[in-house]
Amino acid sequence: MTSTAAGTAVDSYARAWLETDPAARRALLDQCWAEDGVYCDPIGRATGRDGLSDHIGGFQAEQPGARLEVVSGVDEHDGYVRFGWQLRAPDGSVALEGTDFGELDGDGVLRRIIGFFGPLPPGGPAS
Repeated sequence: MTSTAAGTAVDSYARAWLETDPAARRALLDQCWAEDGVYCDPIGRATGRDGLSDHIGGFQAEQPGARLEVVSGVDEHDGYVRFGWQLRAPDGSVALEGTDFGELDGDGVLRRIIGFFGPLPPGGPAS
């Protein structure tokens, strides 16, 4: 189940990953990201709107022509969200996929995103 606030926040967040103009990207983050929000994935961490905007800009510089796209609905409960994404290479092929888990603050903007790359590993608790 997705609340309107969660869907709106994730939509603006996803558009920020596509925005190459720093001022426009920052404007999107002003709409969806908490001032002290924390982003963390296996290769990076960013704090605050400026930190996340810089992180996204660095990704774009390292991966020219690549696009991050949300490819699932936004699942939300009790202020927590999750959604699937794909990193598309410039030719449109899927280079990487993953899942983001997040938390909304009291104003309905993202306070935290924790990203995981790839599918879940095989095996169970005894593995």
